[in-house]
Amino acid sequence: MKHVHGGDVYHHAGCLDFSANCNPLGTPQGVRQAVTDSLDELVNYPQVGYEELKMAIADYEEVPKDQVICGNGAAELIYTLTLALKPKNALVFAPTFAEYEQALENLGASVSYYKLKKERGFQPGEDFFGCLTPQVDVVFLCNPNNPTGLLLEKSFLQSVLELCRKNHTMLVVDECFLDFVEEPERHSLKSEISSHSNLFLLKAFTKRYAMAGIRLGYGLCGNLEFLEQMGKVTQPWNLSVIAQKAGVAALKEKDYVRQGREMVFRELRWMKEEFRKLGIPIYDSQANYLFFEGPKDLWERCERRGILIRDCSNYTGLTKGYYRVAVKKHEENQRLLQILREICGEEKE
Repeated sequence: MKHVHGGDVYHHAGCLDFSANCNPLGTPQGVRQAVTDSLDELVNYPQVGYEELKMAIADYEEVPKDQVICGNGAAELIYTLTLALKPKNALVFAPTFAEYEQALENLGASVSYYKLKKERGFQPGEDFFGCLTPQVDVVFLCNPNNPTGLLLEKSFLQSVLELCRKNHTMLVVDECFLDFVEEPERHSLKSEISSHSNLFLLKAFTKRYAMAGIRLGYGLCGNLEFLEQMGKVTQPWNLSVIAQKAGVAALKEKDYVRQGREMVFRELRWMKEEFRKLGIPIYDSQANYLFFEGPKDLWERCERRGILIRDCSNYTGLTKGYYRVAVKKHEENQRLLQILREICGEEKE
């Protein structure tokens, strides 16, 4: 069940997909054109080392290019990182993105869970620091967290990072959804990567540019020896010609990113208000998705009406009745709310 993710449109043809959280504007035209233009190069092997893409990412992130590593989606980097690190003991939130624990368990690592409790609004408490013992080899944090959409304050992250440094623990922070936060710089640890060799940041093109089907992610890390070790356990030609060209083109789409962010901010505020009017318990997500509680059969009832939402019951730490929906275009969000109104009306009958 941990392999079940959102975005399974192939088994639900015709459904409006709210289960995957990508930029609501769809794939930008510049990326589409780059994919088309790359077709003449399909006869060639991809460039080893993806020099042009790496330089473009370094320029975008304002970091040295040797601190950049790319993967076939951020998910591949999670697996590559764990393979290079070979941790014996790991710590993750519950709930959080399932690929962390999946990658760790594949290597036989012992995974400990810090349970995010409903009574605390699914936010960590001070007792989290007691879990950061010297025996922990790696900690995975997702900011904002998936599926809750809740942010971790930078002061909290810096305290975690410093304790991990003292304990010689690798801290991996997944910032893939930080692009849709109103003030991402207030929550990112990017300024710490050069001074902390135990810090690795995960990023992705998937959400920011709505190009999940291309598979392209990257990591930022100041520990060049560790990046070299990751490179040694990465399969050759892991980035296709198409992915490399699409990535370079995507990073030029500044207006598209700005417009997508503004749409998410506007629509998320509207959706929260409409959910509250319906009496649906929601959490204060700051990402491009909304985490909420509903009837245990809500997924099935939405699917029958042509709406695909994310059933979160397969997340460690959650049960039936927790859901996540993407923030999409207004007319699509209106369709979702209309379906939820119908279902809420049935509940009252």
